[in-house]
Amino acid sequence: MTDQALQLAGDFAAPTIEQWEKEVLKVLNRKRPEGKELTIDQALARLRSTTVDGLTIEPLYTLEGDPAPLGYPGIMPFTRGTAVRSGSGWDVRALHEDPDVAVSNAAVLDDLQRGATSLWLRVGSDAIAAADVAAVLAGVKPEMCAVAVSAVEDQQVAADALAAFFRASGQQDKVVGNFGIDPLAAAALTGAPADLSVLAGAVATAREFPGVRALVVDMLPYDNAGAGDVEVLAYALATGVEYVRALDAAGVAPGEAFGQLAFRVPASADQFTTIARLRALRRLWARVGEVLEVPEAERGALQHAVTSWRMITRDDAYVNLLRGTIATFAAAVGGAEIITTLPFDTAHGLPTGFSRRMARNTQLVAAEEANLGRVTDPAGGAWFVEAMTTQLAEKAWALFQSIEAAGGMARALADGVVAGQIAEVVAERAKRLATRKQPITGVSMFPLAVEPEIETRPRPAAPVRAGLRPVRDSEAFEGLRDAVAAAGKPPVFLACLGERRDFGGREQFTSNLLLVGGFSIPESEGGTPEEIAAQVAASGATMVILCSSARVYAAQAMAVAGALKAAGVPTVFIAGRKAEVADEAVDTVIDGEVFDGMDVVAFTRATLDRLGAAK
Repeated sequence: MTDQALQLAGDFAAPTIEQWEKEVLKVLNRKRPEGKELTIDQALARLRSTTVDGLTIEPLYTLEGDPAPLGYPGIMPFTRGTAVRSGSGWDVRALHEDPDVAVSNAAVLDDLQRGATSLWLRVGSDAIAAADVAAVLAGVKPEMCAVAVSAVEDQQVAADALAAFFRASGQQDKVVGNFGIDPLAAAALTGAPADLSVLAGAVATAREFPGVRALVVDMLPYDNAGAGDVEVLAYALATGVEYVRALDAAGVAPGEAFGQLAFRVPASADQFTTIARLRALRRLWARVGEVLEVPEAERGALQHAVTSWRMITRDDAYVNLLRGTIATFAAAVGGAEIITTLPFDTAHGLPTGFSRRMARNTQLVAAEEANLGRVTDPAGGAWFVEAMTTQLAEKAWALFQSIEAAGGMARALADGVVAGQIAEVVAERAKRLATRKQPITGVSMFPLAVEPEIETRPRPAAPVRAGLRPVRDSEAFEGLRDAVAAAGKPPVFLACLGERRDFGGREQFTSNLLLVGGFSIPESEGGTPEEIAAQVAASGATMVILCSSARVYAAQAMAVAGALKAAGVPTVFIAGRKAEVADEAVDTVIDGEVFDGMDVVAFTRATLDRLGAAK
């Protein structure tokens, strides 16, 4: 023991920004010719990135970039949390949607016995029937377990079914949950006009149950359709304000309206953006409450974070366990009061007991073994998180104001404004996904040659709706892989020239690229042009990609490509750039290139066309 303070970095001088900039220039100017070196501004511009909806990510964050006071949890502006955490930290909410009553009831009781602390029932024609809600909840004590419902087709019927279950328990003053009334989310999905007249009646029913909230502001339909972080936050604010305004007109004061709302927010594997999104929403909603003169203690936004359905992949489904873990971590660090982790096999069908267990235990391990539930706002004060929170809040507030100026969220949905904004983000994201600037592990990067079997029960057919269409990020790649499989996995031959030290890197890159589509990949190593042409003919391939270094290309590429063409191979590509061949006649025998940053989706489609198997 000593009275002297421990100085872990005491023997090291504090680096300066100038020193860091010097190292940046040293790296980025390596191999650049004299007189063509980048300035520090040019270098930083290369390191700076932007998200699909225009958020700027700087290469370095410092204290000087965020001079605002940090503040405290549980008080205005609630950025750091609606309260100080204690105990387990958050509500572990399990989603159930299997229409088989016996299966759902058994799964509900299993979840509650093994660590879940609340339930979320999805009600509808493709999920649990409203008439079956009580049967699905048989054996559940609602005074010990919060229960929420959500629906699209008939939200009021689902809410009435839950209310009847609560009444039958005789514990009206102790039950906790949410009736799931959200007419704007329903309108977004169905394309029908939103009926806000149901809000006041739902609030009146909820008064019978002090611990139950009547309304939810569900942002999942917008995230599922492809909205960015700014749009999700802006739509949350615009929807919440629309509901408060409608309730105020019906005689419900804003303070009571705030207490009837819960926000359902997506949590993605982009952990820092998810953390900032949750923090920013609390700050923004508190500002709305301040403007509406809601009592300060009631301005906090109750948030139910759900791991993003859009990020879940069908192929290499077990990687979804990693995505779900990151998203759950981010939701916990971001301060969500309720978290739902979707099972890893969600894209395949109804979850199994194993996948539900893994989803549940992801949260339990994070809360009880990693101790995340015992820490309030652990990201608070991190310069990147604070800067991202502020940037998100400012951009979302500006978009929210534009929606309000145009007539509000209901008008924006009816006029197609929301759909148009989301379409712009989706188009930009599609480019990034196709070029793998935004990679999907196990799908667009490092795909498996053989997919493991995932056994699930099929989901009931979802009703066809005229509103926003949910699309997972990986669907374009999955559709292409299905098309390649349907065509019998036609071969694309890799002609690897020289020694392994020459072609190894590009062979790995190209084979990975072709596995994205699921093509079969015969190959040769070394050999004369005639020997390579013979191996290609034996494989039955009609497309060849040459793989090697620029040095070997200059010496061998033209001869090999010429021999392949002479043997009747219609398509010859090169891994890298044609310029590496250093021959003016290169375009006469080499038809194209594969390289990092290319449009992989377009390449796979074109390859199917070349192989005569696109249909």
